Amino acid sequence: MPKIAGITMIFLIFTLVFFFNPTAAFSFNIPEKFEYELTWTGVKAGTATLEIARTGNDVKIISTAQSAKWVSVFYTVDNRVETILAKQSSLIFLGEPVNYRLRIREGKHRRDKEVIFNSGNKVTYIDHINKEKHSFDVPSLIFDPLSSFYYLRTLKLVVGEPVYITTFDSKKVWNVEVQVLRKEKVTLPTGTVETILIKPLMKSEGIFYKKGDIYIWLTDDEKRIPVKLQTKVAIGSINALLVGGRY
Repeated sequence: MPKIAGITMIFLIFTLVFFFNPTAAFSFNIPEKFEYELTWTGVKAGTATLEIARTGNDVKIISTAQSAKWVSVFYTVDNRVETILAKQSSLIFLGEPVNYRLRIREGKHRRDKEVIFNSGNKVTYIDHINKEKHSFDVPSLIFDPLSSFYYLRTLKLVVGEPVYITTFDSKKVWNVEVQVLRKEKVTLPTGTVETILIKPLMKSEGIFYKKGDIYIWLTDDEKRIPVKLQTKVAIGSINALLVGGRY
């Protein structure tokens, strides 16, 4: 069976950072929580969540992924990613990221990294496992891999028109192309919904422990709810289907 590291890559794929668009305006709810069932070749392999909430004047976004008990016997997945946004500018829809923390446990693989967004167009990258600390220059408006997805949800997506994006990850600033492929219907436990299928073309090799094509189905409405996600692995694919939450 292939490693199910793809559970985390499904959510970390959201490195979709756009330069400021004055027409962007979020229409999703806060608080908001998505709950997913993860399957590998049709068999339940784990669960995942994606959640946003306000904490005082800040906004916190949390993504988690856990392997099912039968998978954990031989390959445990227990991942948590958090980002905090602070309202530093009226131009930013939710705020600018101030702290990003990623903790990964996938089998024997461990990662614990943090990015602190400083003033003066700089970020501090900390690798807590390898005891590394570095400072990098970045553009004036930049997001981490998790918060950038929520900004994506505010933007207009047109089939056939790719979107070019920017993000800081793995000690670098990356440009990413997101292809807007087509419109499709997706069947959920609650019924069938109209969606827009997108495919981010990742170049940041440090984000994922494994690589593969990623597909994301967003509802074709103002909320842009991620109802389905899919990533290819060595054998078959891992799918995440929205099965619950509050939104």
